[in-house]
Amino acid sequence: MTGAAWKLEMRERDLDANVIQLAPEATIDAHTGPDLDVLLHVLHGTGRLTTELDTLDLRPGSLVWLPRRSRRAFTAGPDGLGYLTVHRRRQALVLEPTFGSPGR
Repeated sequence: MTGAAWKLEMRERDLDANVIQLAPEATIDAHTGPDLDVLLHVLHGTGRLTTELDTLDLRPGSLVWLPRRSRRAFTAGPDGLGYLTVHRRRQALVLEPTFGSPGR
């Protein structure tokens, strides 16, 4: 399995948290992170995190701060990689009708 294995689903909260599971040797391609800081804690397995500054070896207990909008790519080791991410909750986009618009 690769992807979100668990996520915090309480409606009223200030934080988001996810457990991400990568299958053995799986990757998450390089991308720019969200516009908020992310704290990552490795739960099990091994892997590598590549940023614009360095490549870090990940193992159980590793704790990494990823600054907002930082570049990152993940590669799981031979036993896969599982990690917890925690960050400020992103506000959901809510679309509301505009009063006085045509057809109303």
